[in-house]
Amino acid sequence: MKPRFPGMNPYLENPYLWTEVHFGLIAVLARLLNTTITPKYRAAVEKRVYSDSLLVGIPDVTVFKRSQSAQSNAATGTLTEPIVVTVPITEETQERYLEIRDVGTGTVVTVLEVLSPKNKRSGESRTKYDTKRQNLLNSTVNLVEIDLLRTGEPKRVAGAVPSDYRILVSRANQRPTAELYPFNLREPIPHFLLPLQQEDEEPVIDLNWGLEQVYAEAALDLAIDYTQQPIPPISDIDYAWMQTLSLDS
Repeated sequence: MKPRFPGMNPYLENPYLWTEVHFGLIAVLARLLNTTITPKYRAAVEKRVYSDSLLVGIPDVTVFKRSQSAQSNAATGTLTEPIVVTVPITEETQERYLEIRDVGTGTVVTVLEVLSPKNKRSGESRTKYDTKRQNLLNSTVNLVEIDLLRTGEPKRVAGAVPSDYRILVSRANQRPTAELYPFNLREPIPHFLLPLQQEDEEPVIDLNWGLEQVYAEAALDLAIDYTQQPIPPISDIDYAWMQTLSLDS
């Protein structure tokens, strides 16, 4: 039984589920858009690959006891006792995003990004994403940036207000002005218009509908325990509020 959240389901932010949610939402939005923006435009799923050097696990500072044989073998010198540590390994990350392309010319008109945790914390992934983001903001391409993650550092904009989540719509012909939709856990996910070229009618994006499609298609009800706090956790006050929500069967 799933609580009937008015907007974002915080259980979808679990890092163990987010890869599925992210990929599923990009795919759902591509299918939705291609029923409305064709034949002039096409929504294409693109892939970005990162290689991050990171530490895996938590260092174990337990001092090992030397065996009797090790002690005897140390007669010729002092045996230094080691601690267990971790060393960096390279992890490859693949992230999907959408490009809205003009079918006649192949020109990219709009890029739609759904942020991942690595886009919001220190590391090579964030650095590369931020570089791409700035290049888009300096170009003639529209940018839609969807942030459905409470953790990490929000992307930089002037005039923003604190919020759990946010959607940025940056039209190339209106920069540096952009539209920001901040919202919190207890609020509905705002609907917004997907920017295209100036003369075109812009489709409405309903992210809540898209997330519900992802939830059903990925059978996420079988992977979530709603009797436990979400990961990352919400405040005690919000958790108590969640207990009052009606349930979906």
